[in-house]
Amino acid sequence: MKRFVDVILSGILLVILFPIFAVLFILVRSRLGSPVLFVQIRPGFKAQPFKMVKFRTMKEIYDDNGNLLPDSERLTSFGHFLRSSSLDELPELWNVFKGDMSLVGPRPLLMDYLSLYSDEQYRRHDVRPGITGWAQVNGRNAITWEEKFRLDTWYVDNQSIMLDMRIIWITIRTVILREGISADGHVTMPPFTGRSLDE
Repeated sequence: MKRFVDVILSGILLVILFPIFAVLFILVRSRLGSPVLFVQIRPGFKAQPFKMVKFRTMKEIYDDNGNLLPDSERLTSFGHFLRSSSLDELPELWNVFKGDMSLVGPRPLLMDYLSLYSDEQYRRHDVRPGITGWAQVNGRNAITWEEKFRLDTWYVDNQSIMLDMRIIWITIRTVILREGISADGHVTMPPFTGRSLDE
């Protein structure tokens, strides 16, 4: 049932939002350059890798030694707008339609984090990752990694269509109010460095 809802809703949204996709494509290309899309390998269901697609939000700027500058120095005001409004996430609807992701589920994180999870934290991969999730509507990036993982595993144990509908509804409110966009002192979240000491 969940997969059926994902396919139907993502397919409808891809058609309805096509004009917005086209406008954003042009704006990103003119303001941030090419490529327009940011593609990155992320772990999906059972930690199987897939290519997640987003609109690009940062410029490719390097220091004198050829190293990429920190995110905070590459994120433009336009890129910040895309992130705060979550418009950069729209291409992930294609990931949902393909079956890589779900509309609702734990956010797909970096492949590098897989080896750092405790057994309990790793359970977040027992479901498809989502565009939004229980952690996103309970603090987004303004909560700690430990809190985020606890919320993710709670969702794994309590998922239902009704809960998904509730999360989607709260997500709309959260995006409109632009709550929890980043942690203090970071563009989004500080890097995850490993399980907490009490696990």
